[in-house]
Amino acid sequence: MKASALILCLFIPLPSLSAQESLKQSLVFHASFDKSMDADYSTGAKACLSKQGGKLLPCVPNEEVKLTTTGGKFGGCLHFPKKGVTRPQFSGVNILGYNDKQWSVTVSTWLKLTPDEDLEPGYCDPVQIVGNDTKKGFIFLEWSKNETPRFFRFAIRPLVEIWNPTNVQWDEIAFDKRPMVQIANAPFMREKWTHVVFTLSDINHKTGKPEGSLYLNGDVAGKIQNWDLTFGWDPASAALVLGASYVGHIDDLAVFNRALNADEVRALHQLAGGVSALK
Repeated sequence: MKASALILCLFIPLPSLSAQESLKQSLVFHASFDKSMDADYSTGAKACLSKQGGKLLPCVPNEEVKLTTTGGKFGGCLHFPKKGVTRPQFSGVNILGYNDKQWSVTVSTWLKLTPDEDLEPGYCDPVQIVGNDTKKGFIFLEWSKNETPRFFRFAIRPLVEIWNPTNVQWDEIAFDKRPMVQIANAPFMREKWTHVVFTLSDINHKTGKPEGSLYLNGDVAGKIQNWDLTFGWDPASAALVLGASYVGHIDDLAVFNRALNADEVRALHQLAGGVSALK
C-alpha cells in the first residue's frame, strides 16, 4: 500500500453505532406487561410491588389494575379501569441510577386514554419517580385537576426550598414559575396509543446544566431548563411508580441509563415491535 493511501485510511472515521444499537446498549429495564406485571428484563429487581398496609408486597391484578393479554400497543398491557389506591412500582436500585453527583436517565412508555372523559377529578400521575421524601425531590407525568381541557405536564421538582421556598400550593404557582413542561390538548385518545418519553440530564451536577426533556410520539414537546435541579434522596429509596389516580392503559415501560438524544427517541418510537425488538 502506498503511503498516501495509508494516510487516507487513517483519516476515515469509524462507523458510529446505529440508534437502535445504542438503545440496546443503554437499556436497563423493560416491562412488556404481556404475561406478567413483573419486568421482562432488568439490571436490578424485576418484581412489581405495591404498598399494602404500609408494606411493599407483590402487586397482583385486582379491580383497580388489570393485566390484559391483548389490546396493548405491543401484545398485553396494564389497564386501570378506575381511580384507586393500587400503584404498581419497581425498585430503582440498579435501574434508575439515582446518585448525588450526576444523574441522567430516560423513561419510556405508551399510554391510551381520553383524559377529559376517562379521568376522575383530581390530579392524575401515570408515571412517577419518587424517593424517600417528596420534599427532597419528585418527578412525575401529570394531568391537571381543574382545567378543561386538562393540561398534560412533565415536572422535575428538586428540593422544596429551591422551587417553593414560601410553601405555596402547586396549583397556586404561576405556570411559568413551576419546574415543568405543560402541554394543552396533548394527543391522547382511547382509540390510539401515545408514546411518552422523558429524559433527565445532569441532575445534581454541581457545575453542569441540568435539564429534562419531554417527548410525545417521537418529537420534542418541551424542556425544563435554567433550574437548580438538586435532589436529596437516599439512593436506596428511588422507585418507579405507576398509576397514581390514573384511569387508562399503560404498555411497554422501559428505562435507559442515560438521557437519550432526539434521534434515539425517534428510533425508539419507530420500533415495530416495541422495546422487545432491542433484545
